[in-house]
Amino acid sequence: MSHLTDEARAPYRRATADLDGPNSLEAIVASNPSRRSLLVNGLFGLSVLPVIAACDSDGDPTVTLPTPTPTPTPTPTPTPTSYAVNFTSVNANRNDIVTVPAGYTAEVLLKAGDSIEAGTPYSGSYPTSAVAEKWAGGNHDGMEYFELSGTDPNNGGLLAINFEYPDFNILMASVPDIATASAEQKALALSAVGIGVIEVAKGSDGKWAVKSGSRFNKRYTGNSSYRAGGPAAGLLSGSIKGMLNNCASGRTPWGTYLTCEETTDNYFDPSQPASNYGWVVEIDPQLELAPPTKRTAMGRFDHENVAFMANGDNRVAFYMGDDSTPGCIYKFVPDRAFSKTNRAANTDLLDYGTLYVARFNGDGTGEWRALVVGQNGLTTTAQDPGNVSQSTTPPTPATVAFNNQADVLINCKAAARVAGGTVMDRPEWITVAPDNKAVFVTLTNNSGRRVTDAANPRVTNRHGHILKFREEGDSPLATKFSWEIFVLAGDPAWASGGANLTGDIKGDTFSSPDGIRIDPQGRLWVQTDHSVPGTSGASGVSIEDTVGHNAMFYLDQATKQSKRFLVGPEGCEITGLAYTPDLKTFFVNIQHPTGNWPVSGQEPRSSTIVVRRTDSQPVGN
Repeated sequence: MSHLTDEARAPYRRATADLDGPNSLEAIVASNPSRRSLLVNGLFGLSVLPVIAACDSDGDPTVTLPTPTPTPTPTPTPTPTSYAVNFTSVNANRNDIVTVPAGYTAEVLLKAGDSIEAGTPYSGSYPTSAVAEKWAGGNHDGMEYFELSGTDPNNGGLLAINFEYPDFNILMASVPDIATASAEQKALALSAVGIGVIEVAKGSDGKWAVKSGSRFNKRYTGNSSYRAGGPAAGLLSGSIKGMLNNCASGRTPWGTYLTCEETTDNYFDPSQPASNYGWVVEIDPQLELAPPTKRTAMGRFDHENVAFMANGDNRVAFYMGDDSTPGCIYKFVPDRAFSKTNRAANTDLLDYGTLYVARFNGDGTGEWRALVVGQNGLTTTAQDPGNVSQSTTPPTPATVAFNNQADVLINCKAAARVAGGTVMDRPEWITVAPDNKAVFVTLTNNSGRRVTDAANPRVTNRHGHILKFREEGDSPLATKFSWEIFVLAGDPAWASGGANLTGDIKGDTFSSPDGIRIDPQGRLWVQTDHSVPGTSGASGVSIEDTVGHNAMFYLDQATKQSKRFLVGPEGCEITGLAYTPDLKTFFVNIQHPTGNWPVSGQEPRSSTIVVRRTDSQPVGN
């Protein structure tokens, strides 16, 4: 969550050996059928070839031996690609640049105000809302990379990018007071949120660029129209104006984009019904399936991202965090398996299923409690205990009437607490290991916590922690799990402010873990979002004084050793991570910089960058 978002919405807030290749036996025979008879007698062995008899000039028989086939030179065994993490950590710093390890480059791909759809990009003057509607929005956040039919995915594809909040400095003279803002000012603000889809390609020089004019280049903004699906759709507007606070994101196994609204109202246009917002929105970047749809079966809350776990039977679960102080952790399990061969068969898969909330027990066990009307206390006279972690004096429970499933989904935060879900310290990104043996959740911070529990062990949790859990049987359908705290963030330099500030990180320390992702090789990457400047808790010491700007780290899952991979420029948050299948190209987002980046002498702008090695090896080596 951008701190700008948090400030803006505050007045409106509620309390994933080639056997048939060209050298295979089948391929050889197919290209030369006459060799099949040869193979019947023996596999290229001279000892089984017939001897051909004839006579010489004296009539003596001669023996003609076949010309021996030269022994082929053995094909060298290709050197396996190494995905070992060998980069040298970069130092914590407060430089107004993107710092990456030696041997790497970081190049800007897409800035706020650049054109996505055909139009005039930002060039120093303020736009009209009609112009800005075609631009890349602001505060770039979560994103996903999608393969494109007929294109080598390591050289080109589609990138879907969230825009959480406007970069107002390129839109208008100042941030407007929404209570008195004009219709054009509101339209301008709403033009800069939502998502953008761009086709990107790598040039012969190795540099990536947006393919201008691609039919896939498209903006979905806070002014666009959306439909709703699922059990609560009937209680939402037939045509919903906009989505906003598009924080982090995810994808489905069938290749659609899941963008997450991190607000349960429209604080840029309060005249819109609040129930229209706070949903996961499914969008097909390939423009084949349903129009953009808010999937109400997945619950309404301050969504951060979505991560899925699938099994061999094509059953899938989607994990989500509520980025609130505090908020719960959820998973949604569709009623049926998805199709790998027919994308269209999955069009409404996210409209039917069961939503669960996580309960973390003190003994390291956990359970998923169904958020289904009539179960787990979700009745017409339910008592919501409220945010019990934020005060030593328990709040007065509030009566909430859950008359039907739509009520449960719209009032999902209250339903989760009623059902006994554990309120966590701002659960943000969630990521699932490729082998399904682990799920990681970043709990960014909660300086207001006053009552602890086993999964949230620190009062005044300024620096956050990362939690790890494992589903029973490594199954997305499990209703039980085991869990542990993977790492507590903080730094020994802050010990004077209390032991709960030091953390237990090995290696490069950090505060406020936010973005998290396990890549296909099982390597864990973490991005940070500490306040700028941030209060460390130690007198007279800011967070930046010790750990520098927000950064991106590699964490070894076995040793828990942390290595700083990238440091952002002044004032920014590091967020969003996507990559090509060969892991030689990483896409990373730089959100709300405040200095002289990315273009010296121009307004600072949120941007998507491309990180790669100069020797074309996988990132991390």
